Amino acid sequence: MAIAGTTNEGLTGNVGLLDRERIIAKPGFNRWLVPPAALAIHLCIGMAYGFSVFWLPLSKAIPGAADPSCASLNLLSALFTTSCNWRVADLGWIYTLFFVLLGCSAAIWGGWLERVGPRKAGFVSACCWCGGIIVAAIGVMTHQLWLMWVGAGVIGGVGLGLGYISPVSTLIKWFPDRRGMATGMAIMGFGGGAMIGAPLANLLMNYFKTDVSVGVWQTFICMAVIYFCFMMGGAFGYRIPPAGWRPEGWTPPVSKTTMITTRHVHLRDAHKTKQFWLIWAVLCLNVSAGIGVIGMASPMLQEIFAGSLIGLPNLTFSQLDASQKAQIATIAAGFAGLLSLFNIGGRFFWASLSDKIGRKNTYYTFFVLGIVLYALAPTLADMGSKALFVLAFGIILSMYGGGFATIPAYLADIFGTQFVGAIHGRLLTAWATAGILGPVVVNYIREAQLTAGVPAGPALYTGTMYILAGMLVLGLIANSLVRPLPDKWFMSDHEVASLQAKTAAANAGPTGSFGIGTGGLDAKAALAWAVVGIPLLWGVWVTLKSSFVLFG
Repeated sequence: MAIAGTTNEGLTGNVGLLDRERIIAKPGFNRWLVPPAALAIHLCIGMAYGFSVFWLPLSKAIPGAADPSCASLNLLSALFTTSCNWRVADLGWIYTLFFVLLGCSAAIWGGWLERVGPRKAGFVSACCWCGGIIVAAIGVMTHQLWLMWVGAGVIGGVGLGLGYISPVSTLIKWFPDRRGMATGMAIMGFGGGAMIGAPLANLLMNYFKTDVSVGVWQTFICMAVIYFCFMMGGAFGYRIPPAGWRPEGWTPPVSKTTMITTRHVHLRDAHKTKQFWLIWAVLCLNVSAGIGVIGMASPMLQEIFAGSLIGLPNLTFSQLDASQKAQIATIAAGFAGLLSLFNIGGRFFWASLSDKIGRKNTYYTFFVLGIVLYALAPTLADMGSKALFVLAFGIILSMYGGGFATIPAYLADIFGTQFVGAIHGRLLTAWATAGILGPVVVNYIREAQLTAGVPAGPALYTGTMYILAGMLVLGLIANSLVRPLPDKWFMSDHEVASLQAKTAAANAGPTGSFGIGTGGLDAKAALAWAVVGIPLLWGVWVTLKSSFVLFG
Protein backbone atom coordinates (compact mmCIF):
# COMPACT_ATOMS: atom_id res chain seq x y z
CA MET A 1 0.00 0.00 0.00
CA ALA A 2 1.42 3.39 -0.92
CA ILE A 3 0.30 6.96 -0.51
CA ALA A 4 1.35 9.40 -3.17
CA GLY A 5 2.33 12.94 -2.48
CA THR A 6 4.31 14.73 0.14
CA THR A 7 4.71 13.64 3.75
CA ASN A 8 4.65 16.05 6.67
CA GLU A 9 8.44 16.07 6.65
CA GLY A 10 8.65 17.40 3.11
CA LEU A 11 9.71 14.11 1.55
CA THR A 12 8.20 13.48 -1.87
CA GLY A 13 7.25 10.34 -3.71
CA ASN A 14 5.37 7.23 -2.73
CA VAL A 15 5.50 6.48 0.98
CA GLY A 16 3.97 3.19 2.12
CA LEU A 17 1.79 2.94 5.18
CA LEU A 18 4.41 0.75 6.86
CA ASP A 19 7.49 2.64 5.67
CA ARG A 20 9.95 4.28 8.03
CA GLU A 21 9.45 7.71 6.44
CA ARG A 22 5.74 7.48 7.21
CA ILE A 23 6.24 7.33 10.97
CA ILE A 24 8.53 10.30 11.60
CA ALA A 25 6.88 12.20 14.44
CA LYS A 26 5.07 15.47 13.74
CA PRO A 27 5.22 18.55 15.96
CA GLY A 28 2.97 18.00 18.97
CA PHE A 29 3.64 14.26 19.21
CA ASN A 30 4.03 12.98 22.80
CA ARG A 31 6.96 10.60 23.28
CA TRP A 32 5.13 8.90 26.19
CA LEU A 33 2.86 7.23 23.63
CA VAL A 34 5.76 5.07 22.40
CA PRO A 35 6.38 2.90 25.52
CA PRO A 36 2.73 1.67 25.64
CA ALA A 37 3.00 0.76 21.94
CA ALA A 38 6.10 -1.30 22.73
CA LEU A 39 4.39 -2.86 25.76
CA ALA A 40 1.39 -3.87 23.63
CA ILE A 41 3.70 -6.00 21.50
CA HIS A 42 5.89 -7.33 24.30
CA LEU A 43 2.96 -8.36 26.52
CA CYS A 44 1.65 -10.48 23.63
CA ILE A 45 4.87 -12.20 22.61
CA GLY A 46 5.75 -12.67 26.31
CA MET A 47 3.18 -15.49 26.38
CA ALA A 48 6.06 -17.62 25.08
CA TYR A 49 7.10 -17.93 28.75
CA GLY A 50 3.64 -19.27 29.64
CA PHE A 51 3.12 -21.80 26.84
CA SER A 52 3.75 -24.70 29.24
CA VAL A 53 0.16 -24.16 30.47
CA PHE A 54 -0.91 -26.06 27.34
CA TRP A 55 1.35 -29.10 27.77
CA LEU A 56 -0.72 -31.19 30.19
CA PRO A 57 -4.05 -30.63 28.40
CA LEU A 58 -2.41 -31.45 25.07
CA SER A 59 -0.90 -34.63 26.56
CA LYS A 60 -4.53 -35.79 27.09
CA ALA A 61 -5.96 -34.49 23.82
CA ILE A 62 -7.14 -37.94 22.71
CA PRO A 63 -9.74 -39.20 25.24
CA GLY A 64 -10.03 -42.78 26.37
CA ALA A 65 -7.53 -45.54 27.05
CA ALA A 66 -4.18 -45.32 25.29
CA ASP A 67 -3.35 -47.69 22.46
CA PRO A 68 -0.72 -50.20 23.76
CA SER A 69 1.43 -49.45 20.71
CA CYS A 70 1.85 -45.86 21.98
CA ALA A 71 4.23 -47.12 24.67
CA SER A 72 6.96 -47.46 22.03
CA LEU A 73 6.52 -43.89 20.77
CA ASN A 74 9.75 -42.01 20.06
CA LEU A 75 10.32 -38.37 19.12
CA LEU A 76 10.20 -39.02 15.34
CA SER A 77 7.01 -41.07 15.47
CA ALA A 78 5.46 -38.57 17.90
CA LEU A 79 5.79 -35.87 15.22
CA PHE A 80 3.44 -37.73 12.87
CA THR A 81 1.17 -39.88 15.04
CA THR A 82 -2.56 -39.21 14.90
CA SER A 83 -3.59 -41.98 17.32
CA CYS A 84 -1.33 -41.45 20.35
CA ASN A 85 -1.28 -38.66 22.89
CA TRP A 86 1.83 -36.50 22.86
CA ARG A 87 4.32 -36.59 25.71
CA VAL A 88 5.06 -33.41 27.63
CA ALA A 89 8.76 -33.74 26.74
CA ASP A 90 7.90 -33.75 23.00
CA LEU A 91 5.70 -30.68 23.38
CA GLY A 92 8.43 -28.95 25.39
CA TRP A 93 10.60 -28.71 22.28
CA ILE A 94 8.34 -25.86 21.18
CA TYR A 95 9.68 -23.86 24.13
CA THR A 96 13.25 -24.52 22.99
CA LEU A 97 12.36 -23.52 19.42
CA PHE A 98 10.88 -20.25 20.70
CA PHE A 99 14.11 -18.96 22.14
CA VAL A 100 16.51 -20.41 19.58
CA LEU A 101 14.45 -18.83 16.77
CA LEU A 102 14.07 -15.61 18.77
CA GLY A 103 17.85 -15.18 18.98
CA CYS A 104 18.49 -16.27 15.39
CA SER A 105 15.76 -14.13 13.80
CA ALA A 106 16.77 -11.07 15.83
CA ALA A 107 20.36 -11.53 14.66
CA ILE A 108 19.46 -12.17 10.99
CA TRP A 109 16.85 -9.43 10.52
CA GLY A 110 18.09 -6.79 12.96
CA GLY A 111 19.76 -4.83 10.16
CA TRP A 112 16.57 -4.99 8.07
CA LEU A 113 14.62 -3.61 11.04
CA GLU A 114 16.92 -0.60 11.26
CA ARG A 115 16.33 0.14 7.57
CA VAL A 116 12.55 -0.27 7.47
CA GLY A 117 11.68 1.01 10.94
CA PRO A 118 9.75 -0.42 13.91
CA ARG A 119 6.24 -0.25 12.38
CA LYS A 120 6.97 -2.69 9.55
CA ALA A 121 8.92 -4.96 11.93
CA GLY A 122 6.03 -4.90 14.44
CA PHE A 123 3.55 -5.67 11.64
CA VAL A 124 5.56 -8.68 10.43
CA SER A 125 6.04 -9.80 14.05
CA ALA A 126 2.26 -9.78 14.62
CA CYS A 127 1.66 -11.76 11.43
CA CYS A 128 4.29 -14.36 12.35
CA TRP A 129 3.44 -14.73 16.05
CA CYS A 130 -0.34 -14.82 15.63
CA GLY A 131 -0.18 -16.68 12.33
CA GLY A 132 2.11 -19.25 13.94
CA ILE A 133 -0.40 -19.79 16.74
CA ILE A 134 -3.17 -20.30 14.13
CA VAL A 135 -1.00 -22.90 12.37
CA ALA A 136 -0.44 -24.56 15.77
CA ALA A 137 -4.23 -24.62 16.27
CA ILE A 138 -4.56 -26.50 12.97
CA GLY A 139 -1.87 -28.87 14.26
CA VAL A 140 -3.97 -29.55 17.37
CA MET A 141 -7.16 -30.02 15.32
CA THR A 142 -5.44 -32.53 13.00
CA HIS A 143 -3.28 -33.93 15.83
CA GLN A 144 -0.02 -33.28 13.98
CA LEU A 145 2.82 -32.35 16.32
CA TRP A 146 5.15 -31.36 13.47
CA LEU A 147 2.61 -28.70 12.47
CA MET A 148 2.66 -27.32 16.02
CA TRP A 149 6.45 -27.21 15.95
CA VAL A 150 6.49 -25.37 12.61
CA GLY A 151 3.61 -23.04 13.55
CA ALA A 152 4.23 -21.97 17.12
CA GLY A 153 7.92 -22.86 17.34
CA VAL A 154 9.40 -21.76 14.01
CA ILE A 155 7.00 -19.17 12.53
CA GLY A 156 6.05 -17.92 16.00
CA GLY A 157 9.72 -17.87 17.03
CA VAL A 158 10.54 -15.53 14.13
CA GLY A 159 7.72 -13.28 15.31
CA LEU A 160 9.20 -13.32 18.81
CA GLY A 161 12.60 -12.14 17.60
CA LEU A 162 11.25 -9.30 15.46
CA GLY A 163 8.77 -8.21 18.10
CA TYR A 164 11.33 -8.30 20.87
CA ILE A 165 13.82 -5.96 19.19
CA SER A 166 11.30 -3.78 17.31
CA PRO A 167 11.11 -1.01 19.97
CA VAL A 168 14.67 -1.05 21.33
CA SER A 169 16.39 1.44 19.02
CA THR A 170 13.27 3.64 18.89
CA LEU A 171 12.90 3.91 22.67
CA ILE A 172 16.58 4.67 23.20
CA LYS A 173 16.32 7.50 20.67
CA TRP A 174 13.13 8.86 22.26
CA PHE A 175 14.60 8.76 25.77
CA PRO A 176 18.29 9.74 25.51
CA ASP A 177 17.93 11.16 29.00
CA ARG A 178 16.68 7.84 30.44
CA ARG A 179 17.85 5.02 28.20
CA GLY A 180 17.69 2.30 30.83
CA MET A 181 14.24 3.24 32.09
CA ALA A 182 12.83 3.37 28.55
CA THR A 183 14.00 -0.09 27.52
CA GLY A 184 13.08 -1.41 30.97
CA MET A 185 9.47 -0.30 30.49
CA ALA A 186 9.14 -2.26 27.25
CA ILE A 187 11.17 -5.33 28.08
CA MET A 188 9.36 -5.84 31.39
CA GLY A 189 6.34 -6.53 29.16
CA PHE A 190 8.04 -9.62 27.77
CA GLY A 191 8.49 -10.92 31.30
CA GLY A 192 4.88 -10.02 32.16
CA GLY A 193 3.22 -11.55 29.13
CA ALA A 194 2.84 -14.98 30.74
CA MET A 195 1.20 -13.45 33.82
CA ILE A 196 -1.66 -12.31 31.61
CA GLY A 197 -1.59 -15.07 28.98
CA ALA A 198 -1.36 -18.15 31.23
CA PRO A 199 -4.44 -17.41 33.39
CA LEU A 200 -6.31 -16.18 30.30
CA ALA A 201 -5.48 -19.47 28.55
CA ASN A 202 -6.75 -21.44 31.54
CA LEU A 203 -10.02 -19.50 31.53
CA LEU A 204 -10.49 -20.07 27.81
CA MET A 205 -9.59 -23.78 27.93
CA ASN A 206 -12.10 -24.33 30.75
CA TYR A 207 -14.74 -22.50 28.71
CA PHE A 208 -14.14 -24.46 25.50
CA LYS A 209 -13.40 -27.96 26.83
CA THR A 210 -15.92 -30.73 26.23
CA ASP A 211 -16.01 -34.49 26.62
CA VAL A 212 -14.16 -34.88 23.32
CA SER A 213 -11.99 -31.73 23.31
CA VAL A 214 -9.55 -30.19 25.81
CA GLY A 215 -10.28 -26.74 24.34
CA VAL A 216 -6.73 -25.93 23.25
CA TRP A 217 -7.22 -25.24 19.53
CA GLN A 218 -10.15 -22.94 20.25
CA THR A 219 -8.04 -21.13 22.86
CA PHE A 220 -5.18 -20.75 20.35
CA ILE A 221 -7.51 -19.10 17.83
CA CYS A 222 -9.06 -16.72 20.40
CA MET A 223 -5.67 -15.68 21.77
CA ALA A 224 -4.24 -15.22 18.28
CA VAL A 225 -7.09 -12.82 17.40
CA ILE A 226 -6.70 -10.88 20.68
CA TYR A 227 -2.92 -10.70 20.31
CA PHE A 228 -3.16 -9.62 16.66
CA CYS A 229 -5.37 -6.65 17.61
CA PHE A 230 -3.03 -5.56 20.41
CA MET A 231 0.13 -6.01 18.35
CA MET A 232 -1.30 -4.09 15.40
CA GLY A 233 -2.22 -1.29 17.79
CA GLY A 234 1.35 -1.30 19.04
CA ALA A 235 2.91 -1.40 15.56
CA PHE A 236 0.80 1.50 14.30
CA GLY A 237 1.48 3.42 17.51
CA TYR A 238 5.21 3.53 16.84
CA ARG A 239 6.80 6.82 15.83
CA ILE A 240 10.47 7.69 15.40
CA PRO A 241 12.04 11.07 16.23
CA PRO A 242 13.61 13.10 13.41
CA ALA A 243 17.39 13.17 13.25
CA GLY A 244 18.78 15.75 15.64
CA TRP A 245 15.77 15.62 17.97
CA ARG A 246 16.26 15.89 21.71
CA PRO A 247 13.83 16.33 24.64
CA GLU A 248 12.78 19.94 25.20
CA GLY A 249 15.05 21.69 27.68
CA TRP A 250 17.50 18.76 27.79
CA THR A 251 21.11 18.98 26.77
CA PRO A 252 23.48 16.03 26.81
CA PRO A 253 25.43 16.21 30.07
CA VAL A 254 29.18 16.44 29.93
CA SER A 255 30.07 12.80 30.39
CA LYS A 256 32.10 12.02 33.48
CA THR A 257 33.00 8.69 31.96
CA THR A 258 34.32 7.59 28.58
CA MET A 259 32.00 4.56 28.85
CA ILE A 260 29.21 6.55 27.17
CA THR A 261 29.98 7.52 23.59
CA THR A 262 28.28 10.24 21.55
CA ARG A 263 29.39 8.63 18.28
CA HIS A 264 28.16 5.60 16.33
CA VAL A 265 29.53 2.23 15.21
CA HIS A 266 28.20 0.64 12.00
CA LEU A 267 26.45 -2.72 12.27
CA ARG A 268 29.02 -4.29 9.94
CA ASP A 269 31.81 -3.52 12.43
CA ALA A 270 30.21 -4.08 15.85
CA HIS A 271 30.80 -7.84 15.97
CA LYS A 272 34.45 -7.32 14.98
CA THR A 273 35.19 -5.65 18.31
CA LYS A 274 36.18 -7.52 21.46
CA GLN A 275 33.73 -5.34 23.41
CA PHE A 276 30.81 -6.95 21.55
CA TRP A 277 31.93 -10.44 22.53
CA LEU A 278 32.68 -9.43 26.12
CA ILE A 279 29.14 -8.04 26.47
CA TRP A 280 27.87 -11.19 24.70
CA ALA A 281 29.57 -13.26 27.42
CA VAL A 282 28.19 -10.96 30.14
CA LEU A 283 24.61 -11.53 28.94
CA CYS A 284 25.06 -15.24 28.25
CA LEU A 285 26.48 -16.04 31.69
CA ASN A 286 23.95 -13.90 33.57
CA VAL A 287 21.06 -15.48 31.65
CA SER A 288 22.45 -19.03 31.90
CA ALA A 289 22.47 -18.85 35.67
CA GLY A 290 19.02 -17.26 35.89
CA ILE A 291 17.29 -19.45 33.33
CA GLY A 292 18.63 -22.52 35.09
CA VAL A 293 16.84 -21.40 38.26
CA ILE A 294 13.60 -20.73 36.35
CA GLY A 295 13.68 -24.23 34.92
CA MET A 296 14.11 -25.94 38.29
CA ALA A 297 12.24 -23.51 40.59
CA SER A 298 9.25 -25.76 41.25
CA PRO A 299 11.04 -29.10 41.87
CA MET A 300 13.80 -27.33 43.80
CA LEU A 301 11.40 -25.85 46.36
CA GLN A 302 9.50 -29.13 46.68
CA GLU A 303 12.57 -31.31 47.18
CA ILE A 304 14.40 -28.91 49.51
CA PHE A 305 11.56 -28.01 51.88
CA ALA A 306 9.27 -31.01 51.29
CA GLY A 307 6.96 -31.60 54.28
CA SER A 308 7.75 -28.26 55.94
CA LEU A 309 5.72 -26.57 53.18
CA ILE A 310 2.56 -28.19 54.62
CA GLY A 311 3.44 -28.14 58.32
CA LEU A 312 5.20 -31.54 58.40
CA PRO A 313 8.86 -30.54 58.83
CA ASN A 314 10.06 -34.06 59.65
CA LEU A 315 9.01 -35.56 56.32
CA THR A 316 11.44 -35.62 53.38
CA PHE A 317 10.18 -35.47 49.80
CA SER A 318 10.40 -39.24 49.33
CA GLN A 319 8.30 -39.80 52.47
CA LEU A 320 5.33 -37.78 51.20
CA ASP A 321 2.30 -39.55 49.76
CA ALA A 322 0.64 -38.62 46.47
CA SER A 323 -1.88 -36.20 47.98
CA GLN A 324 0.82 -34.43 50.01
CA LYS A 325 2.99 -34.10 46.92
CA ALA A 326 0.03 -32.57 45.08
CA GLN A 327 -0.32 -30.04 47.91
CA ILE A 328 3.29 -28.95 47.79
CA ALA A 329 3.19 -28.83 43.97
CA THR A 330 0.46 -26.19 44.27
CA ILE A 331 2.61 -24.22 46.70
CA ALA A 332 5.62 -24.53 44.39
CA ALA A 333 3.50 -23.09 41.56
CA GLY A 334 3.00 -20.04 43.77
CA PHE A 335 6.78 -19.84 44.18
CA ALA A 336 7.23 -19.86 40.40
CA GLY A 337 4.63 -17.11 40.11
CA LEU A 338 6.36 -15.00 42.75
CA LEU A 339 9.66 -15.37 40.90
CA SER A 340 7.97 -14.09 37.74
CA LEU A 341 6.96 -10.93 39.62
CA PHE A 342 10.57 -10.38 40.71
CA ASN A 343 11.65 -11.02 37.11
CA ILE A 344 9.29 -8.32 35.83
CA GLY A 345 9.95 -5.78 38.57
CA GLY A 346 13.69 -6.26 38.17
CA ARG A 347 13.50 -5.35 34.49
CA PHE A 348 12.21 -1.89 35.30
CA PHE A 349 14.04 -1.33 38.61
CA TRP A 350 17.56 -2.33 37.57
CA ALA A 351 17.36 -0.73 34.12
CA SER A 352 16.20 2.55 35.68
CA LEU A 353 18.92 2.34 38.33
CA SER A 354 21.51 1.87 35.58
CA ASP A 355 20.73 5.41 34.41
CA LYS A 356 22.06 6.60 37.78
CA ILE A 357 25.00 4.29 38.49
CA GLY A 358 26.01 3.29 34.95
CA ARG A 359 25.57 0.06 33.02
CA LYS A 360 28.92 -1.49 33.91
CA ASN A 361 28.36 -0.89 37.63
CA THR A 362 24.88 -2.38 37.35
CA TYR A 363 26.33 -5.59 35.96
CA TYR A 364 29.00 -5.58 38.65
CA THR A 365 26.12 -5.54 41.13
CA PHE A 366 24.38 -8.43 39.35
CA PHE A 367 27.46 -10.60 39.45
CA VAL A 368 28.79 -9.80 42.94
CA LEU A 369 25.38 -10.00 44.61
CA GLY A 370 24.46 -13.07 42.55
CA ILE A 371 27.64 -14.90 43.54
CA VAL A 372 26.93 -14.21 47.22
CA LEU A 373 23.30 -15.34 46.98
CA TYR A 374 24.04 -18.53 45.04
CA ALA A 375 26.81 -19.41 47.49
CA LEU A 376 24.48 -18.76 50.45
CA ALA A 377 21.55 -20.72 49.00
CA PRO A 378 22.68 -24.14 50.33
CA THR A 379 23.12 -22.63 53.81
CA LEU A 380 19.66 -21.07 53.71
CA ALA A 381 18.24 -24.42 52.62
CA ASP A 382 20.00 -26.26 55.47
CA MET A 383 18.66 -23.66 57.91
CA GLY A 384 15.15 -24.39 56.67
CA SER A 385 14.54 -20.66 56.26
CA LYS A 386 11.83 -20.62 53.63
CA ALA A 387 11.36 -16.83 53.67
CA LEU A 388 15.07 -16.05 53.23
CA PHE A 389 15.41 -18.74 50.55
CA VAL A 390 12.50 -17.32 48.56
CA LEU A 391 13.80 -13.76 48.99
CA ALA A 392 17.28 -14.76 47.81
CA PHE A 393 15.95 -16.36 44.65
CA GLY A 394 13.54 -13.48 44.10
CA ILE A 395 16.52 -11.09 44.05
CA ILE A 396 18.40 -13.45 41.73
CA LEU A 397 15.45 -13.49 39.31
CA SER A 398 15.13 -9.70 39.49
CA MET A 399 18.73 -9.47 38.29
CA TYR A 400 18.03 -12.03 35.55
CA GLY A 401 15.26 -9.79 34.23
CA GLY A 402 17.30 -6.66 34.89
CA GLY A 403 20.10 -8.05 32.75
CA PHE A 404 17.79 -8.26 29.71
CA ALA A 405 16.47 -4.73 30.23
CA THR A 406 19.87 -3.12 30.85
CA ILE A 407 21.75 -4.68 27.95
CA PRO A 408 20.29 -2.44 25.17
CA ALA A 409 21.37 0.69 27.04
CA TYR A 410 24.82 -0.86 27.66
CA LEU A 411 25.15 -1.41 23.89
CA ALA A 412 24.01 2.16 23.16
CA ASP A 413 26.64 3.48 25.58
CA ILE A 414 29.44 1.55 23.87
CA PHE A 415 28.34 1.49 20.20
CA GLY A 416 26.08 4.56 19.89
CA THR A 417 22.41 4.60 18.96
CA GLN A 418 22.38 4.49 15.14
CA PHE A 419 22.41 0.67 14.88
CA VAL A 420 21.71 -0.31 18.47
CA GLY A 421 18.57 -2.29 17.59
CA ALA A 422 20.39 -4.45 15.06
CA ILE A 423 23.44 -4.88 17.32
CA HIS A 424 21.09 -5.90 20.13
CA GLY A 425 19.51 -8.42 17.76
CA ARG A 426 22.87 -10.04 17.10
CA LEU A 427 23.69 -10.05 20.79
CA LEU A 428 20.52 -12.05 21.50
CA THR A 429 22.31 -15.13 20.15
CA ALA A 430 23.73 -15.11 23.69
CA TRP A 431 20.19 -15.70 24.96
CA ALA A 432 19.68 -18.59 22.53
CA THR A 433 22.95 -20.11 23.77
CA ALA A 434 22.02 -19.58 27.43
CA GLY A 435 18.60 -21.14 26.82
CA ILE A 436 20.40 -24.39 26.06
CA LEU A 437 23.42 -24.06 28.37
CA GLY A 438 21.65 -23.13 31.62
CA PRO A 439 18.94 -25.83 31.73
CA VAL A 440 21.31 -28.52 30.41
CA VAL A 441 23.92 -27.80 33.09
CA VAL A 442 21.34 -27.69 35.88
CA ASN A 443 19.39 -30.76 34.76
CA TYR A 444 22.44 -32.95 34.13
CA ILE A 445 24.01 -32.05 37.47
CA ARG A 446 20.76 -32.96 39.22
CA GLU A 447 20.53 -36.28 37.35
CA ALA A 448 24.18 -37.06 38.17
CA GLN A 449 23.50 -36.38 41.85
CA LEU A 450 20.47 -38.67 41.84
CA THR A 451 22.45 -41.41 40.07
CA ALA A 452 25.13 -41.07 42.74
CA GLY A 453 22.49 -41.79 45.38
CA VAL A 454 22.02 -38.27 46.76
CA PRO A 455 18.50 -38.13 48.26
CA ALA A 456 16.00 -35.44 47.30
CA GLY A 457 16.73 -32.51 49.59
CA PRO A 458 19.11 -29.56 50.02
CA ALA A 459 22.20 -31.66 49.19
CA LEU A 460 20.77 -32.40 45.75
CA TYR A 461 21.24 -28.76 44.70
CA THR A 462 24.38 -27.73 46.59
CA GLY A 463 26.75 -28.49 43.72
CA THR A 464 24.41 -26.77 41.26
CA MET A 465 24.40 -23.54 43.27
CA TYR A 466 28.18 -23.43 43.40
CA ILE A 467 28.49 -24.06 39.64
CA LEU A 468 26.00 -21.27 38.90
CA ALA A 469 28.03 -18.99 41.18
CA GLY A 470 31.09 -19.98 39.15
CA MET A 471 29.33 -18.89 35.95
CA LEU A 472 28.75 -15.49 37.51
CA VAL A 473 32.45 -15.23 38.42
CA LEU A 474 33.26 -15.64 34.72
CA GLY A 475 30.64 -12.98 33.92
CA LEU A 476 32.21 -10.64 36.46
CA ILE A 477 35.60 -11.02 34.75
CA ALA A 478 34.12 -10.40 31.30
CA ASN A 479 32.33 -7.25 32.53
CA SER A 480 35.53 -5.92 34.10
CA LEU A 481 37.31 -6.19 30.72
CA VAL A 482 34.78 -4.00 28.84
CA ARG A 483 36.49 -0.77 27.78
CA PRO A 484 35.53 2.18 25.54
CA LEU A 485 36.05 1.55 21.84
CA PRO A 486 39.06 2.98 19.97
CA ASP A 487 38.29 5.78 17.50
CA LYS A 488 38.90 3.54 14.48
CA TRP A 489 35.55 1.78 14.96
CA PHE A 490 33.34 4.88 14.82
CA MET A 491 31.68 6.19 11.66
CA SER A 492 32.55 9.62 10.31
CA ASP A 493 30.09 12.50 10.76
CA HIS A 494 29.45 12.47 7.00
CA GLU A 495 28.52 8.76 7.03
CA VAL A 496 26.17 9.25 9.99
CA ALA A 497 24.52 12.26 8.32
CA SER A 498 23.87 10.29 5.13
CA LEU A 499 22.29 7.45 7.11
CA GLN A 500 20.05 9.87 9.00
CA ALA A 501 19.04 11.92 5.94
CA LYS A 502 15.69 10.18 5.47
CA THR A 503 14.61 10.90 9.05
CA ALA A 504 15.77 14.50 9.15
CA ALA A 505 13.01 17.01 9.86
CA ALA A 506 12.38 19.56 7.13
CA ASN A 507 12.74 22.37 9.65
CA ALA A 508 15.57 20.72 11.50
CA GLY A 509 18.06 23.55 11.42
CA PRO A 510 19.87 23.44 14.72
CA THR A 511 19.40 20.45 16.96
CA GLY A 512 16.34 20.81 19.17
CA SER A 513 12.91 19.48 20.16
CA PHE A 514 11.03 20.87 17.09
CA GLY A 515 7.91 20.84 19.28
CA ILE A 516 8.05 17.03 19.39
CA GLY A 517 8.03 14.76 22.41
CA THR A 518 6.22 17.13 24.77
CA GLY A 519 2.98 16.54 26.64
CA GLY A 520 3.82 14.22 29.49
CA LEU A 521 0.97 12.04 30.72
CA ASP A 522 -1.82 13.84 28.88
CA ALA A 523 -5.25 12.29 28.23
CA LYS A 524 -4.14 10.41 25.10
CA ALA A 525 -1.05 9.01 26.80
CA ALA A 526 -3.06 8.07 29.91
CA LEU A 527 -5.52 6.11 27.75
CA ALA A 528 -2.69 4.31 25.95
CA TRP A 529 -1.11 3.36 29.27
CA ALA A 530 -4.48 2.16 30.61
CA VAL A 531 -4.95 -0.16 27.62
CA VAL A 532 -1.73 -2.03 28.47
CA GLY A 533 -1.67 -1.32 32.21
CA ILE A 534 -5.05 -2.78 33.17
CA PRO A 535 -4.33 -6.26 31.72
CA LEU A 536 -0.88 -6.16 33.34
CA LEU A 537 -2.34 -5.28 36.75
CA TRP A 538 -4.85 -8.11 36.38
CA GLY A 539 -2.01 -10.52 35.69
CA VAL A 540 -0.08 -9.27 38.73
CA TRP A 541 -3.15 -9.74 40.94
CA VAL A 542 -3.77 -13.29 39.70
CA THR A 543 -0.10 -14.15 40.27
CA LEU A 544 -0.10 -12.66 43.77
CA LYS A 545 -3.19 -14.66 44.70
CA SER A 546 -1.52 -17.90 43.60
CA SER A 547 1.66 -17.03 45.53
CA PHE A 548 -0.14 -16.23 48.82
CA VAL A 549 -0.43 -19.95 49.49
CA LEU A 550 3.38 -20.15 49.69
CA PHE A 551 3.36 -18.56 53.14
CA GLY A 552 0.03 -19.96 54.20
